[in-house]
Amino acid sequence: MQQQKKILVVDDQYGIRILLYEVLGKEGYSTFQAANGKQALEIVQKESPHLVILDMKIPGMDGIEILKHIKTIDKDIKVIMMTAYGELDMIKEATELGALTHFTKPFDIDELRHAVNQQLVC
Repeated sequence: MQQQKKILVVDDQYGIRILLYEVLGKEGYSTFQAANGKQALEIVQKESPHLVILDMKIPGMDGIEILKHIKTIDKDIKVIMMTAYGELDMIKEATELGALTHFTKPFDIDELRHAVNQQLVC
C-alpha cells in the first residue's frame, strides 16, 4: 500500500490554512499546518513532508528564509510558494532556491489542488 503523502501548509492567515487543510485532506493527503517559520521547520524536521505550500509574507521569518531552511534540512522536499503581492524579485529568488511554482492570492483553489496533485503523483 502506498504511503500517504504529507503536505505542510505554512501561512499566518488561519482561514487559508483551514481551507487548504480541508481541500487537501479530501484529496487524501496527510496535512499539517504552521502559522510561522519556527513551527514550519519543527514540522519539516519531525514529519518530512513531501510538499510544502509556503506563504512569502510571514511575520518573523519570511518565506525565502523558511525556504532556505527547508532546503537545508531536505533538498528533495517540494515547495510551492504563495504570495499576496506582485513580489517578482522574491518569486525569482524563491525559484532560484528551488521553489517549483507560485500562486498569487487570492488563488484558484482548483488550480492549486491540481498543481499539488501533479507534483505528488509519482
